[in-house]
Amino acid sequence: MAGSRVGSIGEYIREQRQRAKISLRQLADAAGVSNPYLSQIERGLRKPSAEILQQIAKGLRISAEALYVQAGILEDRQAETDVQAAIRADLALSERQKQVLLDIYESFRKENEVGDGAAAGPPGAATPAPDPGDDKDERREAVE
Repeated sequence: MAGSRVGSIGEYIREQRQRAKISLRQLADAAGVSNPYLSQIERGLRKPSAEILQQIAKGLRISAEALYVQAGILEDRQAETDVQAAIRADLALSERQKQVLLDIYESFRKENEVGDGAAAGPPGAATPAPDPGDDKDERREAVE
């Protein structure tokens, strides 16, 4: 439902603003919008454009993509896992901390998708390293 989406983006912006300990006036100034307009967005009375969301994201120092997804402008690229949902829902984490955790989690998932060989370890890990003493013996033989 579009109406509930609008309210949810406003609630999300308010939550992020409060977490960042920024006043409504400070965020409005940083985003280049009026106080009443930002207040209306937070209360779910107005639907901000993508451009306004980008300005608000800059003011909050969070990803504009996160606001676009919350506003329903962008769809999540893939179905969210339980882990990703839990990270996003955790109120004790800042937006930056959430993004770092999600990036790390995604890198592990991609690494494991490469194939079953990737789970065994890095390439070449199964072959033992040459004994440095053996190398010296080979050099001595070549010189003699």
